Amino acid sequence: MTPTEIQAVVYHGPGDVRCQRVPMPACGPGELRVKVEACAVCGSDWKAYKAGNPRMKPPITVGHEFTGLIETVGKGVRGFAAGERVVMATSTSCGACLFCRRGWRNLCTDLRPMGFYYPGGMAEFVTIPARGVREGHVVKVPPEVPPAHAALAEPVSCCVNAVENCGVTDGDVVAVLGAGPMGILNACVARHYGAAKIILSEVKPMRLDQAKAFGFDRLVDPAAEDLAEVIRQETGGHGADVVIVAAPAAQPQEQAVTLARKRGAVCLFASLPAGASMIHVDSRPIHYGELRVLGSSDSTAAHVEHAVGLIAGGALPMDRIASHVLKLDDIDRAFALMEIGEALRVVLTP
Repeated sequence: MTPTEIQAVVYHGPGDVRCQRVPMPACGPGELRVKVEACAVCGSDWKAYKAGNPRMKPPITVGHEFTGLIETVGKGVRGFAAGERVVMATSTSCGACLFCRRGWRNLCTDLRPMGFYYPGGMAEFVTIPARGVREGHVVKVPPEVPPAHAALAEPVSCCVNAVENCGVTDGDVVAVLGAGPMGILNACVARHYGAAKIILSEVKPMRLDQAKAFGFDRLVDPAAEDLAEVIRQETGGHGADVVIVAAPAAQPQEQAVTLARKRGAVCLFASLPAGASMIHVDSRPIHYGELRVLGSSDSTAAHVEHAVGLIAGGALPMDRIASHVLKLDDIDRAFALMEIGEALRVVLTP
């Protein structure tokens, strides 16, 4: 019998996120209702809890890094069946704007993300809206992939987008600034794309200690060592082929252009807060070194499909990334683990 109420993690405003009972989400024409197996807690969920998010209209169920088994197939949906495991490119696109028509669906002018615009996956059940189904945002996952790993397809897909934007290729030296979960994931994905040397920098000792388990070539605390000098030594004086800034701070974004080789790439992966996003960058290395300075935001379904392939194929150390698996009603503990930096990715299960 289908339940009338389910457990969900609901955002009521800054500092007020509760695990509570909510009505079972309906499944209308064109939609898919999914029995959630796992949902990871993203840094954006934690930021919304701490400071709010103007895109979120409370009360709303949070969570966009989810996976689960299709429970109900809405009328008119083709290509999906009950019992199949799925994940999503969770920022649903319109399919009609200039950027969607060019295949850049992550840059849609009317993105509607799960957990922000639509009720999210931090619940026992979630309904994927018709827009997400229609525009190809639903991606199937092999049944043998552990749910706690499959739930991380979305953050992995964002790193796939970044590494592809940068053009990482065989033999590259890649410097990643910031050793939080997304910095480590970017480094792991870059290594899969052929990077011969990964230099990872981080100012927090706990994060550096966590990064030791991943076998990167060089870990640097820029508060104790000269990061630019380390990169010069590791590259024969040329600079890194690619610099990915995964730390949400102005200083590493400003420094990044001084760390790349001529005709290298600098990727601003982490965003800065609205109202505090201005940085001061030396334009001379960009001009004289013909650098590519680019951003990377979100991902498309194609990136998610690639991420699922990496996870299913064992290309990434997902057991280490999914550092904590808790229950939905442990959301307060999840936020606490994230705040002190003890967790890489916390995954919640119903």
